[in-house]
Amino acid sequence: MARKSSTLLFPAALLALAALALWTNLGPSFAFAPPRAGVQGQAAALTGSRFAAAPAAQAKGIHLRAEAAVSAAPGGGSKIDIPLMLYFLFWYLGNYYYNITNKLALNAAGGASGFPMTIATLQLGVGCIWALLLWGYPDARALPKITFDDWKKTLLVGFTSAGAHAASVFALSAGAVSFGQIVKAAEPAFAALVGTLFYKSKVSFAKWLCLVPVIGGVCLASLGELDFAWAALFTAGLANVFAAFKGNENKKLMSTDGLKDRMGGVGNQFALTSINSFLFCLVLMLVTEGYKFGEFVTLCKTSNIVLVNLIYSGLWFYGYNELATMTIKKTNAVTQSVANTAKRVIVIVGVAIVMGESLDPLKLIGCGVGIGGVFLYSVIDDLVKTAKK
Repeated sequence: MARKSSTLLFPAALLALAALALWTNLGPSFAFAPPRAGVQGQAAALTGSRFAAAPAAQAKGIHLRAEAAVSAAPGGGSKIDIPLMLYFLFWYLGNYYYNITNKLALNAAGGASGFPMTIATLQLGVGCIWALLLWGYPDARALPKITFDDWKKTLLVGFTSAGAHAASVFALSAGAVSFGQIVKAAEPAFAALVGTLFYKSKVSFAKWLCLVPVIGGVCLASLGELDFAWAALFTAGLANVFAAFKGNENKKLMSTDGLKDRMGGVGNQFALTSINSFLFCLVLMLVTEGYKFGEFVTLCKTSNIVLVNLIYSGLWFYGYNELATMTIKKTNAVTQSVANTAKRVIVIVGVAIVMGESLDPLKLIGCGVGIGGVFLYSVIDDLVKTAKK
C-alpha cells in the first residue's frame, strides 16, 4: 500500500521539478502527469500494444519539426516557449521510461550474465533505423552534406559514445537503476579530471572543491545500497570516463570550420553519432556475445518482454537524447543545471519506486549530497563572479 501511495505521488514530484527547471528560463511553468499505475500496472503497460504508440507519437510530433523549432526560438525572454516546454516534457518522460524499459529487458534476458552488450547494441540499432526513416521520409529531415573526411572525424565521438552507452547498460544490468544513476551523476568529477589531464582545460579551484560532496555522496549512496555490486560501480564509473572524453571530442569536432553547416543541425549530428556508435558496439557485441546470439533470438521468440522492451528502450533512448540536445541549445547555463539536476532526481526516485528498488535513508542522503554537489559545480563560477561584483 505504501509503495502504491508513493507511486501516485510521483507525478506531483515530477511537476514540481519540471517547473523548477523551466522557471529560470521561462517564468511560467507547465504541468503533466505520467501514468498513475502501480508497479505491476506500469510493467504490464510497457509490454502492451497501447504503450507501443508512445515513442512513435512522440517522435512524429517532436522530431519532424525539431530543426524548425530550434531555429525559430523566440527572442523575448518573457514569452512562453511552447516547443521548449515540450522538449522538457518529453526529455524527462523519455529518460524515465527508457530506464524502466531498459531494466525490464535486461532482467528478462538474465541481467549482467545474460545479454547486456547485445541489448545495448540493438537499442542503438533501433535508433539508427528511426534516423534513416527520418532521412527517407519526404520533407522530414535533409540529409547531411558531409564529405568522407568529415565522416572520419566523427568516428572518435562515435567510439566514445558507444563506450558510454555500453558501460551504462552493463552497469544498470549489474545493479539497481537508482544506484547506477547516482554514480553517473558524478560525471562532472570525471569530466574535470579528463579535461585537465588530456585537453588542457582549466577548472577553477571552487569547482574542484565542489567535487568533494559529489564523490562523498556517491560513497554514502554505495554504503546505503542494499543491492551493491562492484561491477555496477566500476562500469558506471567507466561510462563517466567515456562520457567525459565524448564531451571534449565533440567540442573539438564541432569547432571544425563549416562542419556544423554541412551536418545540417543537431538532429543530423546526433543521428551520425548514433550510427557510428552502433557500428562500434556491433563489433564488440560479436566479440563478446556473438557466440550466443542464436540463444538471444530464441529468447526473444519465447519472451515478449525482452523483444518489446528492447524496441521501446531503443526508441526512448534515441528520442530523449536528441530532445536533450535541442533543449540545451535553447536554454542558458543555469537552466541546464537545474534541468539536469531535476532529471536525475526524477529518474533515481521515480524508477526506484516503480521497480521496487531500495530507498535506504543513507542511500537517499548520499543521493541528495551528490546531486547537490553536481548542481553547485555547475553554477559555482557564476556565483563567485556575482559575489566579487
